[in-house]
Amino acid sequence: MPVALQSSKTASRSNRSASSPVGFFDSGVGGLCVREAFRRRLPHEDTIYIADTAHCPYGNRPAAEIIRLARRHVRTLLARGCKMVVVACNTATAAAIDVLRATWPDVPFVGMEPAVKPAVLRSKSGVVGVLATQGTFNGRLYRETCARFARKTTVLTCVADEFVTLVERGETTGPRAEAAVRARVEPLLAAGADHLVLGCTHFPHLKPLIEQVAAGRAKVVEPSDAVARQAERLLAARGLLNPAGGNSHVFIRST
Repeated sequence: MPVALQSSKTASRSNRSASSPVGFFDSGVGGLCVREAFRRRLPHEDTIYIADTAHCPYGNRPAAEIIRLARRHVRTLLARGCKMVVVACNTATAAAIDVLRATWPDVPFVGMEPAVKPAVLRSKSGVVGVLATQGTFNGRLYRETCARFARKTTVLTCVADEFVTLVERGETTGPRAEAAVRARVEPLLAAGADHLVLGCTHFPHLKPLIEQVAAGRAKVVEPSDAVARQAERLLAARGLLNPAGGNSHVFIRST
C-alpha cells in the first residue's frame, strides 16, 4: 500500500467529526442537483463539491480511467476533512464505488442508482423508459436493479450523452435543447413508457423541459431526494449529523 495513501486514510479518520463537511463530486455541474437536495434536507451541513469539468463527460470513458479520477477526487475531499463522500455521478458510481469503499472502508460513501425500482412499482403501462449514459447502463447496480425489480416490466434504455453537453453549457431551455430532449423522449413515449427515469445527475437540470415534452403522458423520476435521505441515514447511524452550521458550501472546478 502506498505510504501517501495510508497517510491520507489516517488523516481522514482523525479529522472527521459532526462539524466536518460532506464531500460531493461529479464529472461537472450535474451533481449540484444532488447537493441541493442534500442541503434542503440537512441545512446545517457544510459541503465541498468537486466539478471535474476537465474530464467531462465521463459516460464514454473507460472504467479504469473513471476509477483513477474518482480516487483522485476522494483523496482531495478527505484531505479537506470530509466526513462522507457522495459520488454524485451515476457513471462514476457504476464504475468506481466498490473500489472506493474497499480503498477507504472507514469512510461512508453514498452513490447514485437510476430510480428504476420506484418507476417500475408505480407503472400502470408496464413500460418504463430510462435515460442515462452508456457507463451507467454497463454498471452492476443498474443491471442488478433491473434483474430484481423489473422482471415483469419492459425497460427501454436511451443513451442521451448530449444532455450532459447541454447542461454543462447552461443550455437547459430554448429550441436546441427542446429538439434534443424531444428526439430522445418521444420514442419512449410512443413505445408506451409512463415513467421516465433520469439516470444521470446532469439530466434533472433538464427536468422542466422533459416534463414539458412529456406533457403529462409520463411521470419523470430522479433519485436526488432518495440519495439525500440515504446520506442522512448514514450520518445519523455514525453520530455525524451536524446540529449547527451550514454556512460553508465550497465549489471546486477541476481543470
